[in-house]
Amino acid sequence: MKNARASILTIGGEILYGHILDTNASFISNALADVGIHVVMHLSVGDNFDDIIDALHTTGSRSDLVLITGGLGPTNDDITKKCLAAFFNTEIKVNQEVLNELSAYFKKRGFPFTESNRRQAELPVKAEIISNEMGTAPAMWFAEKNKIYVSMPGVPHEMKYLMTDKVIPRLGRIYGSSVIYHKTIMTAGLGESWLAEKITPWEKSLPEEISLAYLPSWGQVKLRITAKGEDKQELVKVVEALKEELKKYIGDYIYGEDGESLQEAIGKILVSRKQLLSLAESCTGGYISHLITSIPGSSNYFRGGLVAYSNRIKEKLLHVKPDTLNRYGAVSEETVREMAWNLLDLYGTDYAIATSGIAGPDGGTKEKPVGTVWIAVADRKGMATRKYNILKDRMSNIKYASVASLVMLWQRIAQNN
Repeated sequence: MKNARASILTIGGEILYGHILDTNASFISNALADVGIHVVMHLSVGDNFDDIIDALHTTGSRSDLVLITGGLGPTNDDITKKCLAAFFNTEIKVNQEVLNELSAYFKKRGFPFTESNRRQAELPVKAEIISNEMGTAPAMWFAEKNKIYVSMPGVPHEMKYLMTDKVIPRLGRIYGSSVIYHKTIMTAGLGESWLAEKITPWEKSLPEEISLAYLPSWGQVKLRITAKGEDKQELVKVVEALKEELKKYIGDYIYGEDGESLQEAIGKILVSRKQLLSLAESCTGGYISHLITSIPGSSNYFRGGLVAYSNRIKEKLLHVKPDTLNRYGAVSEETVREMAWNLLDLYGTDYAIATSGIAGPDGGTKEKPVGTVWIAVADRKGMATRKYNILKDRMSNIKYASVASLVMLWQRIAQNN
């Protein structure tokens, strides 16, 4: 069977109410694409019996395959097994093989095997059980009326293991050899509309089996190229050729591929050049430092950062002149220039970023409203400065200013190539 359609059903109030992010759906979608299965629906429901039953009917009516995550734990609110038993009109009984595996699992780790743990061996009779070596809740495979339902734990590392090692290989054998291949081009420094205008000739020339999606985020735009066909190696060749052609239009704005972050790209360049970075943050409050240090190995190029929130710290530690602050204010080009320039010598680095702005919700004036941010990026050859009027809520202002700072740094580094 080719051109199979799939739905993803996420069960759990913690996701429905926004208490945690559903990262499972993204992983499942990408995994299914590798075997040519197209996702047509993603549905989230809480831990409610009737809602789950309705969701099983809805997803099953739209697709050949339903991938389910969540609700397989040992607590009373985990009711996915009960719902699946009712949906498939089957009993729930203790699976002796699973019970033995669970007993051994807890014994090996020196944990007591409680009654609630025993209940995880109570499974729908019609289900084909898929062992879960990464946890205590097995996956369940149901095949009925030419449709497949696979229920997996919601814990991400357990779900990823089951999908990668158990589910995807089997689905690939069932649904044939068609492939959906994605390549994401990471860009920075151009807005979505300007980017679209620049690559219009390239986009218009795309073959019928190739599609393009624009995915904008903070100061960046991802270009997702999707190719559909029978031979993955051939698709990869086609997409690579298209990528090289795309560089002729926006090569100066491409910093990476396939989800690579801007801070990752910057780190790779700094390591390759054996160069160092330092930060002086005011309005961003250390958020740029957080982004930089989220990358393993950042200690090889990040010397440190200073959150200079008050004018006193700007004067005493960054040596910003009192006259500069009195005449122009903390949120000014003159101030960030001195912050960045002095930081180069203070930390002994090749590059320095300085930020100062009004994150809000208070502190704005008519001349400098909330969301006004000045950023400076300095190196030993000179400096680039820019004023932003972000005009969003406090956290958005901080995040946008932080990413904008990294964009400016990346552009400055690229210019010094």
